[in-house]
Amino acid sequence: MASYILRRIFVSILILIAASFIMYILTAGSGDPLQDLRGSSAPNKEQLIQARIAALNLNDPVPVRWLMWLGGAAGCVVPFANLCNLGVNLSNAPVTTLLPDAMFSTIQMVTLAFILALVVGIVVGIVTALRQHSGFDLSITFLSFFLFSLPSFLVAVLLKEFIAIGYNNFLSNDPRLSVVLIVIISVVSAAIWQVLVGGNAARRLKVFIISGLATAAVLTYMSLTDWFLHPGLGPVGLFVLIAGTAVGVTAIVSGLANRRALIAAGVTGAIVYISYFFLQGLFNISSAATLVIIFLVMIVVGLIIGFFTGGPDKGQAMRAAAITAGLGFLFVILDRFMAAWPAYMNNPRINGRPIATVGANTPGLTGDVWITGLDSFTHLLLPTISLLLISFAGYTRYARAGLLEVFNQDYIRTARAKGLPERTVVVRHAFRNMLIPIATLVAADIGALLGGAIITEQVFAISGMGRLFSTSLARVDVNPVMGYFVVIAIMAIAFNFIADLAYAALDPRVRVR
Repeated sequence: MASYILRRIFVSILILIAASFIMYILTAGSGDPLQDLRGSSAPNKEQLIQARIAALNLNDPVPVRWLMWLGGAAGCVVPFANLCNLGVNLSNAPVTTLLPDAMFSTIQMVTLAFILALVVGIVVGIVTALRQHSGFDLSITFLSFFLFSLPSFLVAVLLKEFIAIGYNNFLSNDPRLSVVLIVIISVVSAAIWQVLVGGNAARRLKVFIISGLATAAVLTYMSLTDWFLHPGLGPVGLFVLIAGTAVGVTAIVSGLANRRALIAAGVTGAIVYISYFFLQGLFNISSAATLVIIFLVMIVVGLIIGFFTGGPDKGQAMRAAAITAGLGFLFVILDRFMAAWPAYMNNPRINGRPIATVGANTPGLTGDVWITGLDSFTHLLLPTISLLLISFAGYTRYARAGLLEVFNQDYIRTARAKGLPERTVVVRHAFRNMLIPIATLVAADIGALLGGAIITEQVFAISGMGRLFSTSLARVDVNPVMGYFVVIAIMAIAFNFIADLAYAALDPRVRVR
């Protein structure tokens, strides 16, 4: 293993050096970095030109400039030495100060979209594979190909028009749902649920009626209580969500027949629910770090409960309890964010129109972690949905195809012939091997996502990695382009290496040598 890692590192360094040379030559030869100054009417134009030539070493041949840049970049691998030097841009700003801000904006934008697309895509892909050729499978297939074919700029523009502007107008007027709209939404929801549940005609009709009535009741309650202006889960809604999470997680992780796992998840859910009432005072003075610490403590508590109540198979109980603790606490945090919504809406900087269409935050807005968190959420909501819809399509197709291929393997037929429950066959036997092609796709996507969704960042005016690259390339600003290249190249190589190691973890037949 050690020799394999050393060889990969050595080969990766050679690849980075060769690729950086090609990138530098192409970027430097794409135009004139002095073009904006040559057309300037400033009285000190010549001095400005000479200053830029000196700062960027433009009198030296391009290969020599690349060697100078490479020497400064090599200092970045020496920890705590403060030798990292990626040059300056055309405005004489150090690239090492531009990259962190751009990376933070991009990571903030794409992280949630990537996680949601991966999780939802895999779950939906598994369900469509289990119900192959059903109405649900055909519907998801059509939706996936439709979303995959949509241009990203069109998705972004449609979201700005119909979600941002439309929802802001809805809130600024009387935010109540009409009877006709409630009926339409309830019918659509009922149709979706009956397709999801499936079964014979009687079962579908029963699901259609129950889900339709439940949706209508919830929407009516939200409309009559001004929920859109004063949202919240409340003790009752939180109890229902946490209890449903405990049962659902147990059903997936171990099956409801495993009473010890169900008890562990139930006890953990009860502790999380009780903490909702005792943590309200702490929430008023909390920071983001405090919330992260409490979240980790909840997961540890779940692991401990699962360990002592799990019996012979402690692993299943610990997983069920820990996942229940994490998801349950996220619901508690969600309720606290909802409680801060009226204060955020009434802030003069927001002026009753919370869903933003440009930027990553509201200039001049101050407040506690709840207000600033809501501000980040409202600004990143539309870019996240835009990236989510496009990425979801790919992960769904790969997950479905991977699971169907695994189902044809001999060991799956053997597991079914032995009488194992279908949940055990899917979760314990098929799921790991299904993830192998997903691991390859994730490794490629992470580098692309960190590179920044260039079009999405342009539409929503987010100053991330993609916008830094496109702006610098248009100005023939070599050093920021090379800084962008270094980040993306290292991430791409690192995550491809991690994917190789993941193959060995997912498939025991693969050995890393």
